[in-house]
Amino acid sequence: MNVRDADAAAIADWDAVTVDAPGGHVYQSRAWAAHRAASGWTPRLLVSDDGGRALALTRRWSLIGGGSAYLPRGPVPMGADAAMLGERLVAIGDALAGEGVDVVAADPEVPATETAFRTAIEAAGFSAIEEIQPSRHRVSLPLGAEADEPTMFDGIAKSTRQRIRAAESADVTVVRHDARTAPEGVGEGFVLPAEPPDGALDRFYDLLLETGERRHFTFGPRAGFVGWWRAALGAGHLVYLEARAGGAYGEPLAGLILYRHGGRLSTVHSGDHAAARTTHPGALHLLRWRAIELAIREGCAEMDLGGVDVAGARGEPHEGDPLYGLYQHKRSFGGRWLELTGAHERVYDARGYRAGRLTGRATRMLGR
Repeated sequence: MNVRDADAAAIADWDAVTVDAPGGHVYQSRAWAAHRAASGWTPRLLVSDDGGRALALTRRWSLIGGGSAYLPRGPVPMGADAAMLGERLVAIGDALAGEGVDVVAADPEVPATETAFRTAIEAAGFSAIEEIQPSRHRVSLPLGAEADEPTMFDGIAKSTRQRIRAAESADVTVVRHDARTAPEGVGEGFVLPAEPPDGALDRFYDLLLETGERRHFTFGPRAGFVGWWRAALGAGHLVYLEARAGGAYGEPLAGLILYRHGGRLSTVHSGDHAAARTTHPGALHLLRWRAIELAIREGCAEMDLGGVDVAGARGEPHEGDPLYGLYQHKRSFGGRWLELTGAHERVYDARGYRAGRLTGRATRMLGR
């Protein structure tokens, strides 16, 4: 299977087939390519003979030849079965290795039950590695063509429904920041923003920092996160929902960032103010329900409620585990544990890979 750089025609409809189509992912988008290019990566938009496409992020080693490549959440299926997707990844890896890349990593979201994918890539020399993205698995809420809001709401746990209704009764307003808002408006349950998105996204970063302190996790620099959110929002790949007390100008309570891709909405980040858990305890529950309503209205096949696994604990959480409470919260909406195959890499040149890591580490230390 030959692999080549995308021509102008393939680039023109790139997002339509790698992001918006079933199984697509925003990290295969042109917007993500541009964002990572600003951080020193060289994006490659690649096309294979079978019609597949993949964004590969490449980086040359410091001071020496060779380099590494990463296919973020790719390649995406584009109608391929598990075995064909595996063959496509192998072909892309071989093509990059032929250009001097020493190691190729990839983490497409392939269900663990589709064993033909893992069989194909491991037979070619790929091995499982620790995750590159925060989570390996996800909590999935299937929707389908027959899903409707009353039925899905009835499927939510009673205590969660009560919190949602309590937030509505307390006049919690959900502001929808979305470049793909329909001409007729944001829809029932949402209000239009009273400000440009830049301020709201910057404020949400502060909210994530506060939430991270409570849950003992950290985030990277503000410019990288907020810059990407702005780009993804402008491209229509991101929706930001903000809960406010008493209207669009009210006090911010909580926020939820979603990706729109692959026939689903995916939870990416969520956070709330500690005080809001006392004054408006259902604000975040209402945001999650509004996201589900939006997914149903857009005809999505799935509402992706996000991951609940972290490094060192990649299995389904059980009682006593640090993220068991979050898992139960997501399950209360009807979510199901979906186990994915996880990240893999193939080392084509072990000596080049070791040398590249050493020179990279030395360059970082000298730059401090």
